[in-house]
Amino acid sequence: MNQRTYLALAVMTLVACSGGGGSGGVSGTVEVDGSSTVVPITEAAAEDYGLETGGAVRVNVGVSGTGGGFKRFCAGETDISNASRPIVATEMELCRENGVEYVAFQVALDGLAVTVHRQNEFVDCLTVEELKRVWEPGSTVTRWSEVRAGWPAEPIKLYGAGTNSGTFDYFTEVINGEARASRPDYTASEDDNVLVQGVEGDPYSLGYFGFAYYWENRERLKIVPVDSGSGCVTPDDRTVRTGDYAPLSRPLFIYVKKSALARPEVEAFVRFYLENAETLVPQTGYIAMETSRYQEALAQLDQETGGV
Repeated sequence: MNQRTYLALAVMTLVACSGGGGSGGVSGTVEVDGSSTVVPITEAAAEDYGLETGGAVRVNVGVSGTGGGFKRFCAGETDISNASRPIVATEMELCRENGVEYVAFQVALDGLAVTVHRQNEFVDCLTVEELKRVWEPGSTVTRWSEVRAGWPAEPIKLYGAGTNSGTFDYFTEVINGEARASRPDYTASEDDNVLVQGVEGDPYSLGYFGFAYYWENRERLKIVPVDSGSGCVTPDDRTVRTGDYAPLSRPLFIYVKKSALARPEVEAFVRFYLENAETLVPQTGYIAMETSRYQEALAQLDQETGGV
């Protein structure tokens, strides 16, 4: 599969958990929510597992953003939480209060894509400092000419991650210097597809979102290289894996509730996910980790479940 359709709202995919690490006759429901960035990978795993095994377990996948997903996860409402950043202290405390123990598995690498309209001919690179002047709290930048001399005096239409998104947390921390510190006057959404449509529709747009959403829509958008001090760098397999695409390269995770791993349908799905992530991740536009990293994750799963 070279392309996939990524759902913007909560979706339902039928998968059978009799393969992978499961056994025949397994049935039940797996509840997943969280990051829209990670959704394409989780959906790909669910889709391929369904094709391979036939349809005995229902996997419900929501896209409420990393923060929204952790709220549900730490309240005990979901089995797996997709996350585009590590869990933070307040979320850890909420999990502790509700007796939710978990294990985290890194599944991929991502390079946040900075994008403009496909026909934009003047933006060929943006520095981290320029991005900061545009996006920082209290920014008075409203026109492209205020970003760099010689650019047109046209209003910038901004599109970026919503406040429940891990992408919002990460971007604001590495660009503005403080997580969740951002100008508020932009079109915000936890659904990256909404941001793609916004950037595509505005000739003087500027937006940021997960690389997979750019890659899926690369014929409709223009990606902008970012200069963090060592020259303009475009996100791709090499620059994200090596960290040369700084500071917008980041890890992606799934968090799994330990008590849920005791259920065969959850363990089987997670095992299939980790066994096949190295193949599935590139298909969704993200960067796969080294083989050894997935082997380590499977060993960690075995330790949690008593697997062999």
